[in-house]
Amino acid sequence: MALPFMLMACFGAAAFWYSTIMPSGLRVVLAVLFPSLMLGTAFGVRRFRARVAMLAVLIIGFWGWYLSDPPRNDRDWTLEYAVPADAVFEGHVAHIRNVRDIRYRTVKDYTPHYYDADYDLDQLDGLDLVTSYWAGETIAHVFLSFSFRNGRHLAISIETRRQKRFVYSTIAGFFHHYELFYVVADERDLIGVRTDVRKERVYLYHVRVSPEVRRKLFVSYVNEIHDLAHRAQWYNTLTDNCTTGILARAGARLRYRFDWRVLLSGHTARLAYDLGLLDQNESFATLKRESRIVRPEGAEPGPDYSREIRVGKIGEATE
Repeated sequence: MALPFMLMACFGAAAFWYSTIMPSGLRVVLAVLFPSLMLGTAFGVRRFRARVAMLAVLIIGFWGWYLSDPPRNDRDWTLEYAVPADAVFEGHVAHIRNVRDIRYRTVKDYTPHYYDADYDLDQLDGLDLVTSYWAGETIAHVFLSFSFRNGRHLAISIETRRQKRFVYSTIAGFFHHYELFYVVADERDLIGVRTDVRKERVYLYHVRVSPEVRRKLFVSYVNEIHDLAHRAQWYNTLTDNCTTGILARAGARLRYRFDWRVLLSGHTARLAYDLGLLDQNESFATLKRESRIVRPEGAEPGPDYSREIRVGKIGEATE
């Protein structure tokens, strides 16, 4: 019987430690106090009824707080997450406000820039899966980019909305630490910072879905962007991350739900390949090799960036 109490104590400690409670000193105190009370009660109180009553109060109190802890849109955000996009439909045209187009000079030196744009569903003719690796093959950032017949592209990335006062932590994403954020951006920003500024290994895969699924996917993203602009949600590494958000909307929910590659996002492209969402005419190893974006030395994201990164890519102009 000791294991459940120890797990509860550890989970509670982490939940308080990674919470957004202010001041930070209170967060630290609760992260130490809760497991101490849990374990002290479980192993130090001899009377059975008293022990059960005290543990019930601690556990119910914790879950009462955790489940009612509200996500918010009014925190002091880091600069790249300070301005959320919003989007609404008028007929078949999506009006999107605050498309991000940050101009990067270095990773830490950049100028925020945003614009408003309209995207016609009837012009939607392509979808690409982008995977970006910064260390090893296990973890990557994954997002989508939509293509339109007029040559425009709109990249949408599901990310953690981070506050200035916190450094990034992978573990924090399992708790109520980050709000969910959809970066809606020009490819020069969202892909270009990874290829030309951070020098990450970036791959661009053409996604093979029907026009109906592609349209439904775009509508789903636009609706979620609007919802998040007015109603904050928590990000969760297990249930609502950059990978699950894509696959669920692509209609692959039942097939990916128990796949280990959902967590190890570096294998998302292989998962999409196995689900039949990528080109099946070649082996995945060949497809991955030919899908890597290779930029010239000293390249910067310019007006023709979207065209340049697609030159020679498999499935560039085919369905």
